[in-house]
Amino acid sequence: MTKAAGVGAPACDEAAAADTPAWGGYVVEAQAGFLLRRAHQRHAALFQEMMGARDLTPTQFTALIKIVTCGAVTQNRLGRLAAMDPATIQGVVRRLVARGLVTRAFDPADRRTHVLRATPAGLEVARQAVACATEITAATLAPLSPAERPLFLALLKKLI
Repeated sequence: MTKAAGVGAPACDEAAAADTPAWGGYVVEAQAGFLLRRAHQRHAALFQEMMGARDLTPTQFTALIKIVTCGAVTQNRLGRLAAMDPATIQGVVRRLVARGLVTRAFDPADRRTHVLRATPAGLEVARQAVACATEITAATLAPLSPAERPLFLALLKKLI
């Protein structure tokens, strides 16, 4: 018998539920979405713990690295490069600008467009963050054997 969810709550017999004919053997913990969410939760916890002092969220990290890599990029293009919708990238950029890591200026060729560039402080934070991100990736993939790691990443890429 499994432990009850709370006082007065019936115990959850997951094995019996999975054997119910109407469920067809469905077990939520064996589903891709559930497993991806759990893996993401683990990675996000590692990211928060290890990136800590740099005070960057995963979306801010991605945006900053893309800006540094490009040298100068429009906010619209950055959103596409970082796989973020316009509302999300706008908020991420606003926070990076507020922290002095990125500058935002109108494009002289098209005043409707903002061009983003990393500041010297942004370049330094990015340099430190990349070193940390390498360690985060290693920690995320640590349960896998060295041979499984590139295969796992290749399979994830196939899903997107």
